[in-house]
Amino acid sequence: MRKALTLSAIALASSLALGGATTAFAADAPAPTASASTGAPAAAASLKLSASSAKPGASVSFQMDVPDGSTHLAVSSKALAAVKMTEGRGGTATVADVAEGTYGVSLTGTGPDGAKLQATAQLTVKKGDQPAPQPASVRLSTDFGRPGDKVVVTIKTGEKNAFVKSDAFGGQVNLKSDGHGTWTGTAVVAKDVKTGYYGVQAFAGGKQFDTVKFSTEGKGGTPDVKPQPKPQPLKPSEHKKPKGSVNTGEAPAAHAPEAGNA
Repeated sequence: MRKALTLSAIALASSLALGGATTAFAADAPAPTASASTGAPAAAASLKLSASSAKPGASVSFQMDVPDGSTHLAVSSKALAAVKMTEGRGGTATVADVAEGTYGVSLTGTGPDGAKLQATAQLTVKKGDQPAPQPASVRLSTDFGRPGDKVVVTIKTGEKNAFVKSDAFGGQVNLKSDGHGTWTGTAVVAKDVKTGYYGVQAFAGGKQFDTVKFSTEGKGGTPDVKPQPKPQPLKPSEHKKPKGSVNTGEAPAAHAPEAGNA
C-alpha cells in the first residue's frame, strides 16, 4: 500500500514539475507583434527642410527619406505653395503669404509593401520688419467747379476701400483701386449746387481721415468772388450824339451837295 502511494506521489510530482516548466516557458516567450495580426508594419520615413524659417515668397527645398519603391508621395502645408517634386526624392516649394507663426509640413505616401508613409517637419514663417504704413492722402484735380463739371478724385491708402462724400457732388463718390494702394474716381458737380464753399470728406477703410475745401459757382448762395456787374442800358440823358452820325447806331449820313453845285 505504501508503494502505491509512493508511485502516486512520484507521478503527481512529475506532473507538477512539467506544468511549472510549461508555464515558465510561456511567460518567457515574446508576445505576438502587431504585424502578425494586422499586416506589415508601417514603413519608416522622414522629411527634412532646407530652412527652419523663411519669409513669404522665399523658396524652400525639401528632402524625403523613404523606402525604395514608395509611391504616391506628397508634401503639403498651409505655409507652402507651388510644391514641386524633383528627382532624387526631393522637391521645392514657395512660402505662402500667411500670418507669422510655425506651421506643420506633412509627407504622405505608400510604402512598397502597401503600408502608409507619414512624416512631418516644421516651418516658421517670419515676415520681418515691415515698412510703416503711409498715412492716407486725398487729392482733387481742381478745387473749383460749376454744375456738371467733372473732378478727378485720388486717394492713396493701404485700406481695402476708399471714397469721398460732399454735397458739392450730390453725395458719395465711390473709387476704384489699381491694386497698388491708389484709388481713383470721377465726381460730377451737382446741378443744383449753390455758389460757395463745400467740404469734401475723404474716407479710407470706412473711417474719415481728411476734409478738403471745394468751391463752386452756381445759383444762389454767396459767391467766392463777386461777379462783375452787368452793363446797364444808358439813360436818354446820357446818350451822346457823335458827329456825322445819329444815335441809332447807323452809319453817318451821306454828305449833301451845296446849292448851286448840283
